[in-house]
Amino acid sequence: MSKILVLSIIIFTFMLSCSDNTTPSTFIKTEYGTVTDIDGKIYKTVKIGTQWWMAENLNVERYRNGDSIPHITDHTKWEGGMFNNDAWCYYNNDPAIGAVYGKLYNWDAAEDPRGLAPIGWHIPTDAEWTTLTNYLGGEETGGKMKEKGTKNWFSPNTDATNSSGFSGLPGGIRSSGIYVDFQDIGIEGYWWSSTEGTGQFSSYHLCLELHSAYNFSYSRLVYDKSGVSVRCVKD
Repeated sequence: MSKILVLSIIIFTFMLSCSDNTTPSTFIKTEYGTVTDIDGKIYKTVKIGTQWWMAENLNVERYRNGDSIPHITDHTKWEGGMFNNDAWCYYNNDPAIGAVYGKLYNWDAAEDPRGLAPIGWHIPTDAEWTTLTNYLGGEETGGKMKEKGTKNWFSPNTDATNSSGFSGLPGGIRSSGIYVDFQDIGIEGYWWSSTEGTGQFSSYHLCLELHSAYNFSYSRLVYDKSGVSVRCVKD
């Protein structure tokens, strides 16, 4: 076999390995698994770098010890804190939406010592989110983390390849404002971290955010009374 033919085969193999907008330095080998919550729901998981992540939004109704998480539908009660602090809801209080995007939890539920995450998993710190995005290439990683297409994301869902297998969904947010309740479904996805703000932002926690219009992942502060999605990372 000639050297030219051998070289051509090597180049062709190299090009195949770099398909789907990846390069050798950012090529991601995807490995999947599953995890089951206390309600018996089974979630797909994915290994990204050295971390195992849930590849679906959390949709659990009980803590690990079996206690129920309060289901709050009324906006006044959600906003006014007229409940035992911890709470979950579906976007627009619609179970059909929840079946796709999972539940929204306030921070009191996310941090509860009874454990929102399945056994062996936890709410990620901001540093753990950063480890994920750094592995994928830095700030311009939104496309690699977003589910492809516009079935669940609004157009344009910029650069969405889901090459990481994270399968991020735009579950929106339940706001804590007096005049606004649910917003941003199909446009933005937010996921809690366990890292709290400081000083005047001590009632906030950092979240990871993905947006339909951008190929970025953001770290932003969200008020603790807000309801956002949850992804867990393995201990």
